[in-house]
Amino acid sequence: MIRPAKAKDLPFILEVTQSCARHMIANGIFQWNEQYPSIEAFQKDLDREELYVFEQEEKVLGAVVMSDFKDPFYEAIQWKCPTGKNMYIHRLCVHPIAQGKGYAKALMDFAENKARKEGFQSVRLDTFSLNEKNVAFYTKRGYSRLGDIYFPIKSKAPFHCFELPIS
Repeated sequence: MIRPAKAKDLPFILEVTQSCARHMIANGIFQWNEQYPSIEAFQKDLDREELYVFEQEEKVLGAVVMSDFKDPFYEAIQWKCPTGKNMYIHRLCVHPIAQGKGYAKALMDFAENKARKEGFQSVRLDTFSLNEKNVAFYTKRGYSRLGDIYFPIKSKAPFHCFELPIS
C-alpha cells in the first residue's frame, strides 16, 4: 500500500535510505551516503506533505517524494514540456531486501497517476549517471534524458535529468 507518510515513519524511511546507500556503495555506486538523504530533508518533505511510503504488512519498505517545487539546479535543463505545472520526483527508494519485486514500479506508477489526476504537464527527475539500473529503469518507463546536472560534493559524475510528458 502507498500512503502519505507520517512523522512516525521517518526513522523507518531513514533506515531504508541508509540501507540503500550501503547497498549502492558496496556495488561501487556513490550516489547516497551517511549524510544524504538526511532526516532533516525528509522532515521538510513531510512538512510540505510531499512524502509517501510504500508499506507491506505495516512495514515501510520504500518511499518517494513528489513535489511541484523546481529546484534552482534544474534551470540549465532544456525541458520538453513548459515549466509550470510539473511534478518532481526525489529520493525514490526501496529497501534492498525488497528490491526486484516491482515496488519501485508501483511507487512510480502511483506518482505518474497522481500527476495525471492533478493536471501536471510532466514528471521530472534526476538520477546518478553511474547508477545504470536506475537509468535503465527510467528509460524503460518512457522518460527522456534531457541533460545533466552536477553535485560536486557528492560526485564528479553527473546526474542525468529525465522527463515524461503526462498530458
